[in-house]
Amino acid sequence: MATESNGRTLHRLDELPPFPEGWYLVTTREALRGENPIEKTWLGEEIVAWRDRRGRVCVADAYCPHLGSHMGPTVGGIVRDGCLVCPFHGFEFDTTGKCVATPNAPAPKAAKLKVYETREVLGMVFAWWGSGGRPVQWELPDDPATGARWSRLRSCTLRFRGHPQETTENSVDVEHLGYTHGYDDVEPAASLAIDGAYLKSCFDFTNVRRIAGLVDIVSEISAVTHVHGLGYSFVEFREKTIGMDARLWVLSTPVDGTSVELTLVTQVREIRKPGRFVTGLGFLPVRLRHRLMSRLLLAEEKRYVMQDVVIWERKRYRSPPRLCRTDGPIGKYRLYCRQFYPELRSAARGPLRRVGPETRLVASVGRDRK
Repeated sequence: MATESNGRTLHRLDELPPFPEGWYLVTTREALRGENPIEKTWLGEEIVAWRDRRGRVCVADAYCPHLGSHMGPTVGGIVRDGCLVCPFHGFEFDTTGKCVATPNAPAPKAAKLKVYETREVLGMVFAWWGSGGRPVQWELPDDPATGARWSRLRSCTLRFRGHPQETTENSVDVEHLGYTHGYDDVEPAASLAIDGAYLKSCFDFTNVRRIAGLVDIVSEISAVTHVHGLGYSFVEFREKTIGMDARLWVLSTPVDGTSVELTLVTQVREIRKPGRFVTGLGFLPVRLRHRLMSRLLLAEEKRYVMQDVVIWERKRYRSPPRLCRTDGPIGKYRLYCRQFYPELRSAARGPLRRVGPETRLVASVGRDRK
């Protein structure tokens, strides 16, 4: 048996720890406006997030170090002059987590919030969760190139029973794209590439879209998926028949050890020559046209994800999986994922070594990295 950093005992290797190490979505910069902080359950922790007048963002433990009050808005916590104010005794905390004022006494130096490292990608705010409190081990990518020709980000969030390793596995599970989602001619366009916490997969496929419930249009699409840990997947789509470029973020965030919040974010580049796919939209202004296309893309991706959610909510992780010849690089993906569970790497050198070949490989990888 092995014990996680949160005290939960792992009886088998196929019981994945609920919280892989990595960067996970918290909120957006746009949402951090006004006097109310954001509060949520995030990787089993109660957290709050806010920003000060200079735009500095803080994601912190929600409990006051003074006497333990929750400081979210549902309890009465507010942001005043850029500081989070505890609703119980009025202690004020800046975006470094330091207590800077109390109503009737000097601020105690020992009163400091636990804060999380944050990064932003196009206004999306991510925070680092390290196993056992480990510091940042790798970075998120820079903002992708943007400009007037890209639509604004559109998003939706789904909550269901699941695990971020299972949701991210779709990036390499080529077979399910055809069987579950009905894509045609799905083919890998390049070998799976892995560099530390970064994984890249490329595949081509054809897809049939029904426009306005009347006309079926066949599209030829190339997709390149960039995975940075299990909480950040970024997909670049190229629709070849009309020359449309689109982006999709799939951001899977554990909530409480059982559920995940999966946020889908879409963005589309302007289509200046509508072509046959959007002939009926040709009369619209370019900006409005690609805004509508972004909305349609989001709706379509949500529909595909809902087909997966039915399965994710009832599936059980298998280790080792009994793969067939056409399953693609799922085995390589599983090994890639092991780096996000430092507690399992340690356990693999002990009693868990005998569980299966996947564990023995992990133990070997761990020795090689020393």
